Amino acid sequence: MKIQSEIMTGLAGRIAAFGIRRWMAMMRYEFFYADQTADPIHPDCGPSIIVLWHESMLIPLAQRSGLDIAILVSKHRDADILEAFAKASGFDCIRGSSYRGGATALKSLVQDGKHKHIVITPDGPRGPRRKFSQGAVYLASKLGRPITPIGFAYDHAWRMSSWDQFAIPKPFTTARSVMGAPLHVPSDLDRDGIEQYRFLAEKQLNQLTDLAEAWTDEQALTSEMVQPLMTSQNTKEMLPSSEAA
Repeated sequence: MKIQSEIMTGLAGRIAAFGIRRWMAMMRYEFFYADQTADPIHPDCGPSIIVLWHESMLIPLAQRSGLDIAILVSKHRDADILEAFAKASGFDCIRGSSYRGGATALKSLVQDGKHKHIVITPDGPRGPRRKFSQGAVYLASKLGRPITPIGFAYDHAWRMSSWDQFAIPKPFTTARSVMGAPLHVPSDLDRDGIEQYRFLAEKQLNQLTDLAEAWTDEQALTSEMVQPLMTSQNTKEMLPSSEAA
């Protein structure tokens, strides 16, 4: 029965991947970068931890397949179909948690994602929506990798009645991506430090998402709109006062 279940899950993943690729191929894509070398498609991009909200997963799945990217997927059985879909779309998967599980989970992440970018949806798998969990910061601190936040939006989309209001783009709409500057997290942060950088990462990712949602054909992004998020020099100003001091 287990083998049959795995076969059915893999088949469902391949069918979903084919259908979603065809659907997403109807979109027009626009990108805005703080630093183009932070994009995994760039040859000078080093391994990083890429964070995006759970509701926006379709855009990177459609646009960055076939690269050295691994998606962190929960060990829960509900995530089996997501793993099958991601693998059929050209991504590797790492099953586990970015925070729970202690040394064993961390060792697995280091081994499986040693030379890969790791994609994390920090409000998944069950929310709350657009609330950044500590896991990505903990992982960045332990692995010595920067966190690269990306905000996504569609000009026109349907919203599911799920916890994340998952976005499904309408045909022929425009998908917009705003990639912020990599956030360099100090190594071996304590609990307070992890919370401080979690606060910062959540603020940055929400602001990048707001920018992507405000960006339309009629309203282009301006330097005044994006400048506060386009370099990592503003880290101390964006941290809570206790950390900035």
